Amino acid sequence: MAVIAGLLPLGTLAELVNIGTLAAFVLVCLGVIVLRFTSPDMPRPFKMPFHILFPTLGVISCGALIVFLPAATHWRFLVWLILGLVVYFVYSMKRSKLATQS
Repeated sequence: MAVIAGLLPLGTLAELVNIGTLAAFVLVCLGVIVLRFTSPDMPRPFKMPFHILFPTLGVISCGALIVFLPAATHWRFLVWLILGLVVYFVYSMKRSKLATQS
């Protein structure tokens, strides 16, 4: 990470951090909405007023901010996401609990 941070221009790095954080916020908001419908009786430590209004607004607002980022940032994020998924699955194929049981 330090090498990448040292080699990329600050603006490019900031855009990558922005799109990554916004994508995480979108996923969390979508998770709240999905859980609200798939597990309505699940115990929750607190109740939100207006049920899915705020997570829906979160998806819309963060999604809009992602759309307005430059196209190059979208491509870099996609490449970084695919690279991360490849590393994750290659690493986990031999080290997962399911792989070691068989």
